Amino acid sequence: MDKTSVSALYACVMILTVASATSLQDCEADMTGFELVTGYVFTAPDDLLDSIPGTLMLTDCLEACHANDTCESVNYETGLCVMFSSNADAYPGALSKSQFPVFTIYAQKTCLGIKPCERAWCFDRVQGYKLKGFGKKKQAATSRQDCLELCLGEREFSCRSLIANSFIGLQNTTTAGEMHNGGICTERNGLHQWSTPGDTTTVAGNRSANYNNGTAECDMSDMDRLTVAGQGAFEPAAGIDYLENNCVDEPVKLCEFKKFPGRILKTVDSVYQDVGSLDDCRELCLNSPYRCHSYDYGDTGELVCRLSHHSRATLADIQDPYLEVPEASTYELNSCYNISIECRSGDMVARIKTSKLFNGKIYAKGNPNSCVQDVRGSLDFELEMAYDDVECNVKQQGLGRYMNDVVIQHHDTIITSSDLGVAITCQYDLTNKTVSNEVDLGIQGDLKPAMTEEVIVDSPNVAMKITDRQGADVKPTAEVGDPLALRFEILDPNSPYEIFVRELVAMDGVDSSEIVLIDADGCPTDHFIMGPLYKSSDSGSGKILLSYFDAFKFPSSEVVQFRALVTPCMPTCEPVQCDQEDASGELRSVHSFGKRRRRRSTKSTSDARDDMLLVQSIQITDKFGFGAQQASPEMNPSDTTAFSIKHHDYNIDSLCVNLFGVIISCLVFLAVQVAVLIAWAYVWNKKRHVDKYHQQDGMSVSMSIPVGRTDSMCKLYDTGYAKRY
Repeated sequence: MDKTSVSALYACVMILTVASATSLQDCEADMTGFELVTGYVFTAPDDLLDSIPGTLMLTDCLEACHANDTCESVNYETGLCVMFSSNADAYPGALSKSQFPVFTIYAQKTCLGIKPCERAWCFDRVQGYKLKGFGKKKQAATSRQDCLELCLGEREFSCRSLIANSFIGLQNTTTAGEMHNGGICTERNGLHQWSTPGDTTTVAGNRSANYNNGTAECDMSDMDRLTVAGQGAFEPAAGIDYLENNCVDEPVKLCEFKKFPGRILKTVDSVYQDVGSLDDCRELCLNSPYRCHSYDYGDTGELVCRLSHHSRATLADIQDPYLEVPEASTYELNSCYNISIECRSGDMVARIKTSKLFNGKIYAKGNPNSCVQDVRGSLDFELEMAYDDVECNVKQQGLGRYMNDVVIQHHDTIITSSDLGVAITCQYDLTNKTVSNEVDLGIQGDLKPAMTEEVIVDSPNVAMKITDRQGADVKPTAEVGDPLALRFEILDPNSPYEIFVRELVAMDGVDSSEIVLIDADGCPTDHFIMGPLYKSSDSGSGKILLSYFDAFKFPSSEVVQFRALVTPCMPTCEPVQCDQEDASGELRSVHSFGKRRRRRSTKSTSDARDDMLLVQSIQITDKFGFGAQQASPEMNPSDTTAFSIKHHDYNIDSLCVNLFGVIISCLVFLAVQVAVLIAWAYVWNKKRHVDKYHQQDGMSVSMSIPVGRTDSMCKLYDTGYAKRY
């Protein structure tokens, strides 16, 4: 390349910079938007406009740049805002990863051809990443801004994200580096175009760039990092920009946040002071001017609430974004729901829209197997229930008024604390109307402890029982979501054996549905339901094994029966290595004492005995609160639809008889009757003995009174009561 070409190259760079500045200055205020790049910092000392320390809101930093016509970009960290009169499109070599241990958010102002939303920023950009396998539509584009406008203007579906070639004005910058395939400055806003295709040259001591030549494709998607979280779809891809739309509408009312203890974000978007409670902090997150996905409260100061649009799913490309604080906690948004009810002349339709791909089923509470809709990987699903459909059991309350109870269940088999119960009511009307109503989810009051009795098997004396997390013996009933522990213990503290467990199965007490919790290798099948088995710190050995879980139940029964194979081993049991997802969403190796030891010679002292089958049952109720709906006030005649939502707090309308309680009561009653009969016989016999003694002048007569079997006792045991345990 000759000097003329090099001069043209630098002239073109200046033209692009001037064109960008001109377009921003002439841009109407409501057409201006921001694009965020997390984990990067822009360095341009000569173009620094202002530094604003003490800025605790990213929105304040963006507003300051928006109000300044010469501002094109900002760097933001919690407590600091720095504004620049240039941007990374003009000087991409000035944009670099922010240094560990902190991370910076870079925001770039852009003038869009389509009016953006009123949120604080329009897009998040991640360089060198893509969303794999969820492309919806491809279109040609000549710049990254064209891609943004295509996504904002899409009407066939909700464009949540897109991937495209790295449309950067100057790319692959080096100092004293090579420029490959020529530098092509395309025409923009009527400016002169410069091009030397096919050239390869070295410009010592100066930046060199590879301009994008021609058009490229924008691959738009109706999914983003949040909707497909946990599926491994977000992955590195060289030369690709991932762009996520912050203007999409998503449910914000029926939201579930999960608590992740021991960490908080190093950089957040908003810091609020004097916030009264954790619930108030949660409401600030749900009503923020951006898509808030996590918050923490009281960990950086008293009554301090911090919000962020980031969560584990959006921080895969950031090195150590969290600060480890043992006593702190971050609350991350798991999923939200919008529920609408359409009342039609012949049926009612419950429609659900979620913020995360849903896998599970929706069904009528009384008919989980016949009136059900299976859902696989969808953000929208529904359940139709005809008024005269016996299988869906729609109840009629008065003239033209119908109601039913619906359960949204995430797991295929069991009900967990994440599931929802919806009581819906329709006023019969020939016209089609849809009325939606959202009610905040939440569990009120303290959770009741769940307890059960112990079952012991002989030789060796091994017990399996269900306890609370502190190991205390508990009642024979629990509620869905109660924190429990499954405990396996050798009762003899001097026993030379240890134990390991495998093939732990939970079974339904009615229709024999089952779910495997610990597989044949001794590893948990789903760590969200039950964790690995580990040695209790109380024993210091393998004589006590524990596994924590939250109480769950099957849709058709309140009885959950646990069955497990337990094998003693001597002198110690070797654990198995299991892969488990950690708090950051990555797989890590954990130990579980469930591996079956390979049998050795029968003469070896370390041989394992035969497997023992241990069985334990517990009664678990859910908390949907459907029964309370029956006593609700009459619906306003002007309303056509009403529904209420409860999060695990219900009383069943029909009388549910606890068979176990009835049997115990019968046994106690019969035992009292037998005791009274024996006491009466003893007194009567003694009286006769005394009378005969006097009548026979001192002669002693003894007699025995046979006590026959009671028919009720025979019938009770003949029904197979003992077989249940």
